[in-house]
Amino acid sequence: MRKGLLIAGAVVAAAVVYLFAWPVPVEPVAWSAPESAGYSGAHARNERLARLQLVKLTPEIGPEHIAFGPDGKLYTAMLSGAVLRMNADGSSIETVANTGGRPLGLDFDANGRLIIADALLGLLALETDGSVRVLTNSVGGDPIRYADAVMVAADGRMVFTDASQRMSPQKYGTFDAALFDIIEQSCTGRVLEFDPAAGSTRIVATGLCFPNGVALTADEQSLIVAETGTYRVLKIDRGSNAIDAGKAVRDRSAGVAVLLDNLPGFPDNVTRGADGRFWTGFTKPRSDAIDGMSGKPWLRALTLRLPKSLWPVPAAYGHVIAFDEQGHVLLDLQDPSGKLPETSGATERDGVLYVQSLHADAFGVLPLKTAGVTPRSP
Repeated sequence: MRKGLLIAGAVVAAAVVYLFAWPVPVEPVAWSAPESAGYSGAHARNERLARLQLVKLTPEIGPEHIAFGPDGKLYTAMLSGAVLRMNADGSSIETVANTGGRPLGLDFDANGRLIIADALLGLLALETDGSVRVLTNSVGGDPIRYADAVMVAADGRMVFTDASQRMSPQKYGTFDAALFDIIEQSCTGRVLEFDPAAGSTRIVATGLCFPNGVALTADEQSLIVAETGTYRVLKIDRGSNAIDAGKAVRDRSAGVAVLLDNLPGFPDNVTRGADGRFWTGFTKPRSDAIDGMSGKPWLRALTLRLPKSLWPVPAAYGHVIAFDEQGHVLLDLQDPSGKLPETSGATERDGVLYVQSLHADAFGVLPLKTAGVTPRSP
């Protein structure tokens, strides 16, 4: 019996050492998550997104972003590294390139090139001859570790996000790297700008907690940035020079403003729609468990020592919203069933929404009228 007790004690001791001392990839920082308002007000529960139709892309998965080219075709980026081209209804699918990495954000430049933010490789261009070229993968000698979203300005310059300087998607994969960065809250993300004429890259903003989607305002003087790790969307002066965005928000100084705050989920892509609308999607809803650990760094580290199946990853919940440059929520579309999991964003074209996903084998199509709403200019 004594031997059995000794063995049991050793097992318990080993479990305690493991839970509290085993190395994890994060060094969590204490922060204060805002108290969630839940699904209320402008985000009251609804099923307006539930009618979306799925366009299957099997065997490919993960249409994380969608852009329409000058040829009128729909382009999307897949987990395998493939870039697909097809008609808007999903017919005539073809693979036009494979970056060899994980393409995420997409946009076209004035020359018809598809500009790609690739999480593993940096900022790329799919040339009109079908070749893929690296435009930039470093800034000031520092590598771009997690290129995430991109938008091309009228002057040809390309603004894009480098979501984390701490968590490498090459090492952990894009989803786990994002999860680790958000759990850690070290806020090392940046917004960058590449000038193709000069071949140079500069830092617009730093100090961001996993900056994800980015879009230019109508006058292209400001950037709309989804800060996934803090449930908010920021407006940043495009002319800023390495401004610490987090500090600017805390100090309420010029150059950075909070456009949407205390959102009900983790905002991802940002795209420009019609009539001054912007769209963002929530990859996951918020979790009381995650918010409750915001001031307990040790508990967040301990959580990552549990089996992955026990990590507090929220359940699937479809959700996209439209808002304007002043931060007014114009449309809120939800699908509580999560038919299309991890709705990372939406691209609007001719009154139709094309809804993206991180891991699904399909994207969603939803005419706005079918959702029971008639969008009007704000």
